[in-house]
Amino acid sequence: MARPVNILMLMSDQHRFDCLGCVNEAIRTPNFDRIAAGGVRFSRAYSTTPTCTPARAGLLTGQAPWHHGMLGYGKVAPCYPVELPRLLREAGYFTFGIGKMHWFPQRALHGFHATLLDESGRRNHGFVSDYHRWFHRRAPGRDPLPGAMGLNWNGWQAGPYIYADELHPTFWTGDTAVRFLREYDRTAPFFLKVSFARPHSPYDGPQRFWDLYREQDLPAPATGEWTERFREHLDPPHPCQWHGDLGAAEAQHSRRGYYASVSFIDEQVGRILAALEERGFAEDTLILFCSDHGDMLGDLHLWRKSYAYEGSARIPFLVRWPRGLAPEAARGTVREEPVELRDVLPTFLDGAGAPVPEAVDGDSVLGLLRGDGPAWRAWIDLEHEACYTPQNQWNALTDGRWKYVYFSPTGEEQLFDLAEDPRETRDLAPDPGHASQLSTWRARLVGHLSERGEPFVRNGELLQRAEPMIYGPNYPMRVPPYVAPPK
Repeated sequence: MARPVNILMLMSDQHRFDCLGCVNEAIRTPNFDRIAAGGVRFSRAYSTTPTCTPARAGLLTGQAPWHHGMLGYGKVAPCYPVELPRLLREAGYFTFGIGKMHWFPQRALHGFHATLLDESGRRNHGFVSDYHRWFHRRAPGRDPLPGAMGLNWNGWQAGPYIYADELHPTFWTGDTAVRFLREYDRTAPFFLKVSFARPHSPYDGPQRFWDLYREQDLPAPATGEWTERFREHLDPPHPCQWHGDLGAAEAQHSRRGYYASVSFIDEQVGRILAALEERGFAEDTLILFCSDHGDMLGDLHLWRKSYAYEGSARIPFLVRWPRGLAPEAARGTVREEPVELRDVLPTFLDGAGAPVPEAVDGDSVLGLLRGDGPAWRAWIDLEHEACYTPQNQWNALTDGRWKYVYFSPTGEEQLFDLAEDPRETRDLAPDPGHASQLSTWRARLVGHLSERGEPFVRNGELLQRAEPMIYGPNYPMRVPPYVAPPK
């Protein structure tokens, strides 16, 4: 009888699609590159609702936003009818989560047998993360929060970590995963989710990783004529501002800190891969790496996330599979089909030999690699309700070549040719020469939103609406009233 497949999910937070060495030679990620070389990289991977919690709801349920009910930044529900860890547990897996889950309440398990959490600075209802408890035992009297370094959870500022590397949450997450693998002695296959809280700000990688990029010019932020609306910033710059041209030097400094954080995560991934090999698990483990969303890093004069643009919505997505799951599939390849976080759940169930519930909207990428799955989608939907400003409320579609964006408060449309303009510096919507392309994508969005009806569409037309709908009618519990996010 074939040996059961273990499943290892590696996840980082706010990790741009182009911050892998196999995509961008300016950054050093040899271990992520090793996964890509032994598997496949999906070059058109997206986070449909690119902020932390709605992205994680899609990951948890395998559903599109309208079906799991989170259309913007809110709270992941305590329980869903379909949940990835619970389905794998029911399929005979021991399920364990390490790091940032970003659920509410934080200790909700959603089917995991157990979790060890790094939940950044969230201390809701007396909650203290496992990482913080560990930190205070190892370094009594010291402060693990970014304020001790003059940094911020959502800021653009960056600086080297002020304590020993071994106290950093990235190291704790990697070390906890290594210990799990070295000590694993159950007969059941495992599903291990390892979720790093970085490179989400604070951009605080260790000094030795800053030194990797000290003399290097990193890619400068992309800008274009249409992005001038975002150039202005609070003066002096506010640490959590979401837009503004802070100057070339500040952008380079932020990117050095961000790149340092990514390279530090990559080092921990190398340790995890080594532990898999030491235990003899490597050839029997399905590995998938992704992120919840990206980080604009000053592109288009924007910072943070929640936007339809590539820096925010496009994510890394790597898969390496045991030979038996897709024996004829070529390794070390790049696939251009649009994939999304909703595809993770059916991929893992496919690898486990478990049925996929009908309520799931995603598809298994293993079926795509084998060539025996359903016809793959031609495009993927993106959306986010109001965040940072009422005008940042939008729906979008992309096939990886074209991207169409509709802003519901104003009715503004944008169209980008990602093949000719991958950094989205030229908005083609006002160009009469692209009217036909614009009309085609508008009609597709109308069709996509048709199941919702008003206030999204009426009689085949997109509607303007100012009132945000953070939680849709399919959200599985009563929700608190909408509170505008901080500016």
